[in-house]
Amino acid sequence: MERAEASQQIREHCNTVSTAVMRIHPLLNALGDDATKGEIVKALYEITKNVEVVKKQIMRLEKRDDSSLL
Repeated sequence: MERAEASQQIREHCNTVSTAVMRIHPLLNALGDDATKGEIVKALYEITKNVEVVKKQIMRLEKRDDSSLL
């Protein structure tokens, strides 16, 4: 697998995770427990933050100029 293909697949998986996290938020009120909802929101925030880190690292890798390594 080439780097560009791997980067694209990682980006697609990150988008899938982000979409899943967004779909969870509207369901939280139905739980009926504020403490549980609060903990889940914190966990979802951490997931979102870490997915963004992955996306940023992929973007940096794609923008990096490998010609300086020659």
